[in-house]
Amino acid sequence: MAAAPSTYSVHAMSTNGGSAAVTAGNETIPFDASWGRDEPSGLPGPAELLAGAFTACLLKNLERAGALLGFSYESAEVDVVARRQDAPPKFVELRYELRIVTSETQHRVDLVHQNLRKFGTVYNTLAAVCDVDGTVVPVAPTDA
Repeated sequence: MAAAPSTYSVHAMSTNGGSAAVTAGNETIPFDASWGRDEPSGLPGPAELLAGAFTACLLKNLERAGALLGFSYESAEVDVVARRQDAPPKFVELRYELRIVTSETQHRVDLVHQNLRKFGTVYNTLAAVCDVDGTVVPVAPTDA
């Protein structure tokens, strides 16, 4: 018997002019909802927030893999580049590089990468609608 789907709730608000914020958990994250502004506000827009959700998915699932597979690591960093097209407006590609400071073997790093691709909710959702591809690079603890 399948488990009931999980439910997630967020709340967002904006004012005319593009000042906006989303509340998720106990945190409020300001973002730029403006249109046609000549100068960037410095805040993330919806595209950056989506790319950020993707990075959070990778890092959370790295932690999950650490617990379930006994994968040991000191820290991790991830960079994502999301490409969109204008007509119709949609993301067409996400590319990532995840760097993990670990002394684990390449085989174990590859196993973790396989798990990230298989069990990431945000990863799988985005991979269903656009091309998602990336690499996981082990970094020796002394090189960090």
